[in-house]
Amino acid sequence: MQNQTTDFGFERVAPGDKARRVAGVFSSVASRYDLMNDLMSCGMHHLWKRFAVHVSGVRKGQSVLDVAGGTGDMTALFHKRVHAEGLVVLSDINRDMLDAGRDKLCNQGVVCGVDYAQANAEKLPFQENSFDCVSIAFGLRNVTDKAAALRSMHATLKYGGVLVILEFSKVVLPLLQRLYDTWSFRLIPWLGRVVANDEASYRYLVESIRMHPDQETLKHMLEEAGFARVEYYNLSGGIVAVHKACKV
Repeated sequence: MQNQTTDFGFERVAPGDKARRVAGVFSSVASRYDLMNDLMSCGMHHLWKRFAVHVSGVRKGQSVLDVAGGTGDMTALFHKRVHAEGLVVLSDINRDMLDAGRDKLCNQGVVCGVDYAQANAEKLPFQENSFDCVSIAFGLRNVTDKAAALRSMHATLKYGGVLVILEFSKVVLPLLQRLYDTWSFRLIPWLGRVVANDEASYRYLVESIRMHPDQETLKHMLEEAGFARVEYYNLSGGIVAVHKACKV
């Protein structure tokens, strides 16, 4: 019987090895993460994140869990919606990314109504039925066991709560595909080498996008995890997609 393997970019590796190597990638890129996001997306990631928060329908006083929240962009946007009366928990499995997010949010004056937790998306350390909304932006594709993470997020949500996933997806405009491939496989690793001095990490990030489930596959995975009323929105021709699902 063959040992179980999972994807690390285009490689097949042991699950434990993927977790270790992903941790190394994000520890390496943490200090330049925001700058590289701006360069790689030409600033579009800010608009994608705003749309995802809008779709969530989060209101003043509610509670939000930002899974794999990294440097805190989504946390800051959700905080503006829930205000100090609500709560946003920024969680990330990687301590370097979590520290970068805490420092940035504190520098922006985002203090009251925000908490932090180093947490594995596959085994979230929160009580069941705790949050009105769970969000994961550009993090699901790096999770080793995506199905386990979806089940864990489902358990953490209150009944009537929503999960919002913002992630790179499958391009749906044929004329865009060639340009997108050139940008992804040539320019992004080059930017990683020149700006972050880490071409390998950004080559992995590009490959991880191609290995992530497409829009319909992820929709089915959400339904299998127990979610209902699953819908998705293609942004920028399907370069990214926002999935919204409810716990009923």
